Amino acid sequence: MRIVAALGGNALLERGQRPDASVQAANVARAVRALAPLAEEHELVLTHGNGPQVGVLALQSASDPSLTTPYPFDVLGAQTQGMIGYWLLQSLQNELPGRQVASIINQTLVSADDPAFANPTKFIGEVYDEQRAHQLATERGWTVRQDGAGWRRVIGSPRPQRVVETRLIRLLLNSDAVVVCAGGGGVPVIRNEHGRLQGVEAVVDKDLTAAVLAEALDADVLLILTDVPHVYRGYGTPGEEPILRATPAALRREDLPAGSMGPKVDAACRFVEVTGDMAAIGRLDDAEAILAGKAGTIVTPAGQYGGPGDLSPTRGPARRAG
Repeated sequence: MRIVAALGGNALLERGQRPDASVQAANVARAVRALAPLAEEHELVLTHGNGPQVGVLALQSASDPSLTTPYPFDVLGAQTQGMIGYWLLQSLQNELPGRQVASIINQTLVSADDPAFANPTKFIGEVYDEQRAHQLATERGWTVRQDGAGWRRVIGSPRPQRVVETRLIRLLLNSDAVVVCAGGGGVPVIRNEHGRLQGVEAVVDKDLTAAVLAEALDADVLLILTDVPHVYRGYGTPGEEPILRATPAALRREDLPAGSMGPKVDAACRFVEVTGDMAAIGRLDDAEAILAGKAGTIVTPAGQYGGPGDLSPTRGPARRAG
């Protein structure tokens, strides 16, 4: 099967951990150990979040007195793709000796008039207490919002239209490579009035980009891997309840936070609605169990899933030639 797995930024840097390189490299190595069994049996494309990482780089850039202006977010996004992609590339090569692995920087096309530019909702960077968050917002002109028990910076997150380098990713997959791509949702770009690509100040949601990419690559499965085991109904309340199986329509009716679980659910539902295949949301360490139908929140057209035997892989000579 062809699997697109989206790793959450918080799965690579756990809440409360210091954003040191050594900490993140160790988390990446753990993530790859969980994913290696999938790569051994299936075609695998990895995308990854960059919210905590791009926030750190943005803060460093804003505090650097040698810069006339801080680096824009498209540039910071490219930097995090290179950094996290390097850790994933090396860990995959060590875990899968003899297997070809490619890590590439991608651009994601968005609409210049997307309303998200005027209504920022995408969380980035570290978690602060309320007082510190509002202090930084005043000092740096940020927009901040509550994220669970803490507060974080938010910026605009336009919807992805297409990963610009999709054909290249398909070429690599057809060469039997494991591909790391579209990190942080890809570098957000628009086509300007001259038809040329141009970066914009935004962060594209990596799960929505993963869904768009999985659809374009004819993937059989979309796995959205994070630091929670399920999507929960009534999350954080005494009556919270894990959702184990769902149809896209049923899952869309749930009241879920717009800035965190909401985009993950939106991405999973979009992929299933468009392709008729399976998407799932769950813990990174449960990746193999999710594919086997034993963990996570699994979304299918009928809301049922008993394991890979329920899927009809579309990979074959005709698709590989595409």
